[in-house]
Amino acid sequence: MEVSIVFKKNYHVDLRDVDFTKRLKSSTLFSYFQEIASLSAAELGVGIEVLADKHGVAWILTRTRVEIIRMPSWDEEIVIETWPQEPGRLEFERDFIVRDKEGNPIIRAISGWVIMDLKERKIKRPSTISFDTSSIHEDRALDVKLKKLKSPGGLEVVYEKVIGYSDVDFNGHLNNSRYVDYIMDCFPIEEHRTHTVRAIEVNFNHEALPGDTIVLQKNTKGIDTKGVYIEGLNKRKDLVVFKAMMEVEEK
Repeated sequence: MEVSIVFKKNYHVDLRDVDFTKRLKSSTLFSYFQEIASLSAAELGVGIEVLADKHGVAWILTRTRVEIIRMPSWDEEIVIETWPQEPGRLEFERDFIVRDKEGNPIIRAISGWVIMDLKERKIKRPSTISFDTSSIHEDRALDVKLKKLKSPGGLEVVYEKVIGYSDVDFNGHLNNSRYVDYIMDCFPIEEHRTHTVRAIEVNFNHEALPGDTIVLQKNTKGIDTKGVYIEGLNKRKDLVVFKAMMEVEEK
């Protein structure tokens, strides 16, 4: 039976998935994306267990951009669809679209992934694995290129976070959805009441492990700008763990 390159899954937005505004949390959205990407990869024969058992590697998210028309609300039914692009020299790209129950797109995203050797913790080339790309879906969720984010300078420390049990995934490092929680915690509740995120772009530069202290920094004193830059610095290793740029607007 032919496997569809576009994978779809229905989601129901539960109470555990939303914030105090009863809208889907950005970190939960990233968790949805992570789950459906895993399910899609498994259907294409390159799922988590196959990669670990056969090749000794794992999928690692390196960068992503998400553009939001609106966040779904508590008790809403949505459909997420995802599909991979033709593998590049070092990176695999994957697209996502979130649709409401009428089929209207409400969120679009693109992402870049690599495969990492589980023992050496080093990046491997895409040729290490293989999957059928004969039916690649050439449409893109967003007509933009993922890029390396650059710090604008003038950063101020917001807070520090020690990575603990609840932050770590099955690969043993900080899960990508938790980065998003850290980013959102850089803003007081009142700013979450008055502003909404229209886009978020994240570069995941280095893995972070249990016990590491991440120093969260941002480049604005307030949120009266569409572009807010945030980064997380590994305090002990003096390495930038992630870089993020958010576009926000008043509600």
